[in-house]
Amino acid sequence: MRSFKRYIYSILVILLPALAIAQEASIRGHVYDAKSGEPVIFANVILVEETIGTTTDDNGLFTIAGPSPGNYTLKISYIGYEEQEFPVVFDAYRINYYTVNLEQGGVNIGTVSISAEREQAKSEVRISQLNVSQRQIKALPSTGGDADILQYLQVLPGIISTGDQGGQLYVRGGSPVQNKILLDGLTIYNPFHSIGFYSTFETELIRNVDVLTGAFNAEHGGRISAIVDIKTREGNKKHLGGQLSASPFMVKALFEGPIAKLKNDGGSVSFTLTSKRSIIDRTSPDLYPYASVNDSIGLPFKFNDSYGKLSFVTENGSKFNVFAFNFDDSYANPLVADIDWSNSGGGFNFDLLPSTSPITLNGLVGFTQYETSIQEADESPRRSLIKEYVLGLNFNYFSNAYVLKYGLDIKSIRTEFDFTNPFGLRLNQFQNTTEMSGFMKLRKTSEKLVIEPGIRFQYYASLGEFSLEPRFGLKWNISEKTRLKAAAGIYTQNLISTSNERDVVNLFNGFLSGPESQFDDINGDRVTSKLQKSRHAVLGIEQDLGPNLKVNIEGYIKDFPQLIVVNRNKTSLRQSDYTTEEGEAYGVDVSAKYEFQGWYLWATYTYGFVNRFDGEQEYPTIFDRRHNVNFLTSKSFGRDNSWQASARWNFGSGFPFTKTQAFYNQLDLREGPGSDYLTANPDDVGIIYSDVRNGGRLPYYHRLDLSLQKTITFSTYANLEMVASVSNSYDRDNIFYFDRVRFERVDQLPIIPSMGLRLNF
Repeated sequence: MRSFKRYIYSILVILLPALAIAQEASIRGHVYDAKSGEPVIFANVILVEETIGTTTDDNGLFTIAGPSPGNYTLKISYIGYEEQEFPVVFDAYRINYYTVNLEQGGVNIGTVSISAEREQAKSEVRISQLNVSQRQIKALPSTGGDADILQYLQVLPGIISTGDQGGQLYVRGGSPVQNKILLDGLTIYNPFHSIGFYSTFETELIRNVDVLTGAFNAEHGGRISAIVDIKTREGNKKHLGGQLSASPFMVKALFEGPIAKLKNDGGSVSFTLTSKRSIIDRTSPDLYPYASVNDSIGLPFKFNDSYGKLSFVTENGSKFNVFAFNFDDSYANPLVADIDWSNSGGGFNFDLLPSTSPITLNGLVGFTQYETSIQEADESPRRSLIKEYVLGLNFNYFSNAYVLKYGLDIKSIRTEFDFTNPFGLRLNQFQNTTEMSGFMKLRKTSEKLVIEPGIRFQYYASLGEFSLEPRFGLKWNISEKTRLKAAAGIYTQNLISTSNERDVVNLFNGFLSGPESQFDDINGDRVTSKLQKSRHAVLGIEQDLGPNLKVNIEGYIKDFPQLIVVNRNKTSLRQSDYTTEEGEAYGVDVSAKYEFQGWYLWATYTYGFVNRFDGEQEYPTIFDRRHNVNFLTSKSFGRDNSWQASARWNFGSGFPFTKTQAFYNQLDLREGPGSDYLTANPDDVGIIYSDVRNGGRLPYYHRLDLSLQKTITFSTYANLEMVASVSNSYDRDNIFYFDRVRFERVDQLPIIPSMGLRLNF
């Protein structure tokens, strides 16, 4: 109770700054594409007389504060759009709002205009943070004709994927449960389909993706490794349109348009609705028989995804969205397992821009539910459900001298889990818990320094634990072309995954809340805290080697002083359901990006180590890939750049595995002393593993994907995109796993050519 009172007091302290903020003369506005009504992200916004500048955010919003009240000239520019200049008024008692509609075409960059990306690099820390746009995702070779955010995330430095089946991501040494994936603010507990090419997210609806691979600041919490924050766009505000597409992998339909068209003053109502369905289980026996499990099964992957959104934009720029989604997936392989999962949810989010206050407000009310089950041969079924309700409020204050963000959220989480292990012992949990958190982050920018101190407060009601988590970020602009940056923070989480690293196919992702019962740590002492914990530190440098070539180098360390692990293989009721481990991850990420005249090149290299200590030995995790290289290139060419060629090559050193020491005939002794152990002739084969955990290494992995796209334009709004692609183009035999009992090697997917059509209207 004392911890809870301390939490409430801390929340009040967070909200007090709103009462002490002094008003400055300021203006704000949104920049839209005149054709579609879509926000123009990272456009340059310059106050000419004062040479004060800023850039628009991922909603197209800009705020300029600080000059004396009076009349000024605002200049807005962005590559690919016509530049605009118009008069604005700074009022001491009112924040004037402006809607700007940019016309596509040539752009004249004046002397006061600044590169949006470079200006953002100078004014924000952005360490271990990568911003991904829809355009960058589409630069990928599009497997099956459809580029996907999952495929792009695998290209980013520090991110490891374990394969084409059950595509899970490991970010700088963190396991999937330690990464929070957000869709419009709601947690998506399993965002990746069992066939590892596709996520649940629709690329055409993505506005912006922030990938925070470590040392993220105080606005995010509840996870100890990484954050992937995906925001969708509103539907087209000017005209009815959409997309129809088909490929051997899936069919898809998207419809969007205005209910009330965008006005010159900015008000509109629009909708968007999309649905996609896989067909690879039906097409693969005929098109890819060499890749199928067998003639009757094909590639046994199925999924259905649907998303809908209704958006309201007011005349002063405030926004309200109502959205809902449903994602389903199944993997039916009689040789391995039958696995089903579904993730559904919905919510209401908003951005309020009061005309008489420098504080803006955004919030979210919503729920998300994830349910999964698995049936393996000769094993009892497993089932898991997690349901989360969330209420969040964030406040933002923009000053000429600093930016202050603070907020709070409340989550109610229910977990259900039922599992019987190979020894007939049952593990189940039905638990309701509440998590409350608050944060405050300040960004202070000067000519040379950007400082971002932050603090987060987390209260875990079911455990009665309060966590104070300081965060800090720093950037030093040594010169126009060279920038040093650093960040650090403390993180906790209450969520536990039931996945086990010895699962042959790790497609079952069950979740539990932190245990309420007591258990021992790795030293045999009673745990004093039942939270999973980590500490991050990152140091990096950004270097512009020219106007079109940028290099980023970051060294990182993640220390995991306590990880809670489900004891799935316990042999006695006297043993605890849980145990603990310690761990660390450290390494160096290097990336280089080049963009010029239709060329887009992106190269990354990661050198990393991921270790765990279970109380007996230190061992590398199954996702400890020492070297990981990605190279992505895309080129637009031809008349009106109607052709696009893309290639992606991935190279990775082998994953660890535990070697086999011996085999034996496994007797069933469940009848105790009465078991027939003298004359029984058991069919089951037991495995004796090496004492050295994960002491072996699989072969190296490498794969080349290619695609070629042609766009045929029919009118201003209608075109046809034809895509030919090849995954694993030189048919590399990359190992997926080795079936020890059958003594059979199972490989990742072989060469997969495909063609796709997309009709945009």
